Amino acid sequence: MSNSEYTRLADAVAAQIANGTLKPGDRLPPQRRFAYEHKIAVSTASRVFSELLRRGLVVGEVGRGTFVSGEARRGAEALGEPRGIRIDLEFNYPVLPEQTALIARSLAGLEKVAALDGALRQVTSTGTAAARSAGAEFLSRGGWAPAAEQLVFTGNGRQAIAAALAALVPTGGRCGVEALTYPFIKGAAVRLGITLVPLAMDEDGVRPDSVLKAHREARLSAIYVQPAAQNPLGTTMSPARRSDLIRVVEALDLPVIEDRVYSFLEDDLPLAALAPESCVVVDSLSKRVAPGLSLGFVVPPLRLRESMMASVRSGGWSASGFTFAAAQRIMADGTVAELVRLKRLDAHARQKLAADRLSGFEVQANGNCFHLWLTLPPHWRSQSFVVAAARRDIALTPSTTFAVMPGHAPNAVRLALATPTMDQLDSGLRTLAGMLNAREEELYSTE
Repeated sequence: MSNSEYTRLADAVAAQIANGTLKPGDRLPPQRRFAYEHKIAVSTASRVFSELLRRGLVVGEVGRGTFVSGEARRGAEALGEPRGIRIDLEFNYPVLPEQTALIARSLAGLEKVAALDGALRQVTSTGTAAARSAGAEFLSRGGWAPAAEQLVFTGNGRQAIAAALAALVPTGGRCGVEALTYPFIKGAAVRLGITLVPLAMDEDGVRPDSVLKAHREARLSAIYVQPAAQNPLGTTMSPARRSDLIRVVEALDLPVIEDRVYSFLEDDLPLAALAPESCVVVDSLSKRVAPGLSLGFVVPPLRLRESMMASVRSGGWSASGFTFAAAQRIMADGTVAELVRLKRLDAHARQKLAADRLSGFEVQANGNCFHLWLTLPPHWRSQSFVVAAARRDIALTPSTTFAVMPGHAPNAVRLALATPTMDQLDSGLRTLAGMLNAREEELYSTE
């Protein structure tokens, strides 16, 4: 068979995966049967399957079967959209039963003509003076209090990250990131023409020596880090690590994009408190409040504010006037503070349940977080475990989604604990514990 014919067969299977005829978790026929059905040699069928594996469309091992990858429909660079699966441990949307009533009380009166007239007007990336003042007070923590004139706003946290990245790293430039990082930045870097450089980590987060090494090998334009409740590992940098990291970036004159979207779950100070001229803080309301009511914050040094504003304008990432009006109310009247208090309690309860149900397995967890990192037993592979869970109506995220370097993902999965009800979470964790105790071949028929 010529290369074009063999590729054509792989393309045909890929098309079935893309259009949904073959779904994540579906088992492909054994290679011998595939060869018989397509009137080709078994060796050629093996080449077709190898090509599908190379593209990341299928997972599996000889003797266990070949299955459509859990990532096939969304691509490897970022998380996709919630898939309506029964127990969602893939997406982290902390939503409490009582929060809608709290938010409704805060927004009462916004529908009145005078209030709505102002809320529906066009606003800029700097919002209004009232929004800047409320935002600066809202973001202040301990010894760090940003000035109102520093703030730049976006529609959500993802846009804040993209705007900061676009402003600090030129096309063709290099940005250092945690070796396991928030998947969105991988896709954003591709669209912006930026190369991501993985930075080695340990139990305290990014290692300062890895930043120095990466910069010496080829100049970095910036680094992107999550110092508090890091996604996916849950790591929070120690004070000593923060000081060491800041010492290195200041010596290199290297700007830091500091992602604090999960920082409401911790009591730490931002890196910007140590190095206000080196750090660009990005944050948002979506995790604190609700996915449908979000506002992104960018807090750069004043010398970088104009470039951040230009980045937001060119990207089309400005927030709406209605979002500003709603956010200003819930920040100023204590609603967000109360939601944060309740969500911290909820996160602790969910982590305690997970610790009980996954006792005896290798789990890396931060008791304050809504996610944990589960290292799989040697007899399981990350993507195979995700597929097996999907067949049991449980959505997980494989380590490959977070790895900056293809082929360098640990044998692990991330569990997001925020979205299911407690009963659903309990059921899902019990099912996963049973799977972890079983061997993969016990769950699948072999070829």
